[in-house]
Order: sequence, then structure tokens, then C-alpha cells
Amino acid sequence: MSTPMEYYKSIPPVAKTYAVLCLLTTGAYHLDLYDLRSIALFYSDIFKKFQVWRLITPFFFLGPFSLPFALRLLTILLYGVQLERGPFDKRTADLAWMYIFGAVTLLVIAVIPYIWHPFTGPCLVYVLVYVWSREFPNARVNVHGLFELKGFYMPWYMLAVDLLLGNRTKQGLVGIGAGHVYYFMSVLYPISTGRSFIKTPRWVHKLIAFWGEGYQINSPFRNSHQGNPTNSADGVAFRGRSYRLGDR
Repeated sequence: MSTPMEYYKSIPPVAKTYAVLCLLTTGAYHLDLYDLRSIALFYSDIFKKFQVWRLITPFFFLGPFSLPFALRLLTILLYGVQLERGPFDKRTADLAWMYIFGAVTLLVIAVIPYIWHPFTGPCLVYVLVYVWSREFPNARVNVHGLFELKGFYMPWYMLAVDLLLGNRTKQGLVGIGAGHVYYFMSVLYPISTGRSFIKTPRWVHKLIAFWGEGYQINSPFRNSHQGNPTNSADGVAFRGRSYRLGDR
């Protein structure tokens, strides 16, 4: 059994960073360090008052301390970590790009008045879970020791839990939709056509190299942790996803 500090140090960098920022945002709210309206997604304030931080801050608020908040934070620490250690292993920049692309997609969707929500953190959690469900469709998930569920159905189970807890399902449905857009553009479309339109930009690779955390095996930039690109582990130019027969 590891200590809390050992567990914290073992969490991969992207999932750790997002989870910590969400925890700090909610903690600061309960300490009355800011007004929720000052970080909410209001396009009128963004364009008229140039409050551009509103394009970022809504993704770090998962709600006040409560059972739904705890479930969302645990979701990041469970499924985000599994993605980072599985399909996105040694692909830190690609994973960061998944979060960024999902966030941008949600911002575009939020332009529609009926779909708009002031806080998009829960939506981004659903993006994460949807991508996980497509990467691990046949994983057996033990649900509270009561029954097992295939990984493919996990987003819909979470949607049902939100409904039972009295939460609106709009955020979940929007997140699932944004997650499908990412997965279709990054995996399904390239598999069927051999072309990809959302490759991880060079500036994301550069940002990860500057950050100095994680590892991107095909990055044109290297940080001090990545070593010499001529090493056998670093010299791989591309590593695609591999799947067992029947996973698709």
C-alpha cells in the first residue's frame, strides 16, 4: 500500500495537472477567493471586455465540493491515467492535444445558445471518458461490486448516474458529442482514408518539451527527460495504435 505522496508522484503528468487544477479551482471557490461569475464562459465579456481567460477557466470548475465533484475528479484520476499509461503512453503531447482539441470543440459548440453552459469542466470529463471507452471497448468495469459493464458503455452509465443524482444531462451529452468528434477525426477517419487533419501541432510538442514533463516519442523537440533521440527507444519515428481483433 503506497502513501498518499507516493500515489501523487505516480500519477502521470497530464492527468495529475488537470486534476490538481480542478481541485484547486473548487477549493479556492469554497474559500471565497473569487466569484464564480468571474471565471464563467460569457462570450459577451470575452468579446466586449476582452476577458480572454474565460476561454480557459470554465474547464477547471467541476462544481462545488459534492458527490458529483468527487466522481468527476476520480474519473480523471482513473480513466485519464489509464489513457496516459495505455494508448497515449510516451505520447504526452498527443494526449495534451486531445484535451485542447476537446476544449476547443466544446467552446465552438457552446456558441449555440441552447447548448451553452457557463462551466465546461464536466463536459471535458465526458470527452475523456468517451475516448477511453473507444480505446478500451471490451474492458470489464466492476460497478460498485454490483455488476460488470463493458468499457464501451461507460459514458452512458455515467450519464445515467448524473440523471439519478439530479444533474442535467446536457453537459454529458455535449461532452460525448465532442469526444466523438475527436475520436472520429483522430482515429476513425485516418484509418479509413489514410489522412489526418488534426495531427498534434508543433507548438504543442514545443510546449511539452518546455514543460519538461512526460514523453513524446515522435516529437521534433526534446526535453532533458527524453534523452538522446538516437537511442533505440527514442528513435521510433511513429507509433500508431494497435488493437486486438474484435475490439473494433
